[in-house]
Amino acid sequence: MRFLPDWESITVSVIGLGYVGSCVAATLTDQGIRVVGVDNDETLVAELAAGHCRFREPGLPDLLARGIASSLLSVTTDYDAVSSTDIVIVAVGTPVRPDGTLVDTQLRGACEELARRIRPGQLVVFKSTVPVGTTRGLVAPLLQGSGLSCGADFGLAFCPERLSEGVALSELRRFPIVIGGWCQDSVDAAAVFWQKSIGVDVVPCGSIEAAELVKLTNNWWVDHNIALANELAQVCARSGVDVLEVIAAANSIPKGEGSVNVLLPSVGVGGSCLTKDPWMLWRSARELGVELRTIPVARTVNDSMPGFTVRLVVEELAKLGKSPETATVAVLGLAFKNDTGDLRATPVAPVVAALRQAGAQVRLYDPLVEAGETEKTFGSGQAESLTEAVRDADCVAVLARHKEFDAVDFAEVRRAAAPSCVVVDGRAYYSRDMIGRLRELGFAYRGIGR
Repeated sequence: MRFLPDWESITVSVIGLGYVGSCVAATLTDQGIRVVGVDNDETLVAELAAGHCRFREPGLPDLLARGIASSLLSVTTDYDAVSSTDIVIVAVGTPVRPDGTLVDTQLRGACEELARRIRPGQLVVFKSTVPVGTTRGLVAPLLQGSGLSCGADFGLAFCPERLSEGVALSELRRFPIVIGGWCQDSVDAAAVFWQKSIGVDVVPCGSIEAAELVKLTNNWWVDHNIALANELAQVCARSGVDVLEVIAAANSIPKGEGSVNVLLPSVGVGGSCLTKDPWMLWRSARELGVELRTIPVARTVNDSMPGFTVRLVVEELAKLGKSPETATVAVLGLAFKNDTGDLRATPVAPVVAALRQAGAQVRLYDPLVEAGETEKTFGSGQAESLTEAVRDADCVAVLARHKEFDAVDFAEVRRAAAPSCVVVDGRAYYSRDMIGRLRELGFAYRGIGR
């Protein structure tokens, strides 16, 4: 098959060793494939070479360390390494500006470096999320600056990443891989590569543009669904019902080939994908003459949830006869979602900022977040322990419920906190039994839509 050499000797290079690139490289080496990782971040490369992984993804540090130790994985800042590999996977960052336009610096730089080194017979696979038309309109012309032609001399495929932090390695091994190719040979080679390397199903698309739209559509749906849940939570709060009960019942009805699937409300939407990908699609559509009205609405709703959470805290403090100016708030969980230490676009940051602006003393605690990252995002460090965080607290706000928090003894928290204290549940989704237990201990309780 064109663009796919003898499988027994196949080699892969991964350009971009951020979260996605590291997961892909680690998974491939775990399957016995020789991989070279390339990144222009010298510190990141040095860390990986020394066996250290900065990403808090379950299983990833061990896989990367084993890959380095076995010599199946090597890491470098030298792009020359890609010339000797059969498959080149590009997984660089693709941030957007406030107006939704792509900041193509990393993508353009990777393509320019690759164009100087690409050789006939290679298959180049892009996984970075991009606006529709980017692979054909930007990537291909840059690569063909080498003098070689897509489809004739080398293969080109677009296979969007669709991973969720916290479960990325398992999803990479079981989620279907979407493939759009420059030509049928590119699609066929990419399909065989993914099927033989990690054993997943593939979903071939009729064009690169269709594959580009898949990831954007996935995150458009998620963001819009969460916005629905967040507004439903506000209705439930005013109606005196539990939003989780309503969602569970609503989700019990079959619809189409599946079921109704309303997601869960929370303190807000964060991370590097859900906050940017809908805007990327919105901008792409506008440039095509299509105005997508649901994206700005959903983004507005989800961006409003940190403020909604702050109002819950203030309301509950008032019920206890306290004001923010004299209150101490312990924030447990700083990341943008449960079971990750990622602070990118975390909705907890605006909550903390607003509470501080209101005069509250805010203590921070998250066992998954490194101290330096906390300083950069929140402008202060963390409490030394959970006990120190909740000491004399008037409010304990659980804004990311990591598995480590399941072992929290709220009886001990009750003894350390202020005589009257409220637990505000921003993403813990405590059961009714747990809520009853908290109230038995003397806590007030308030959740998003609960």
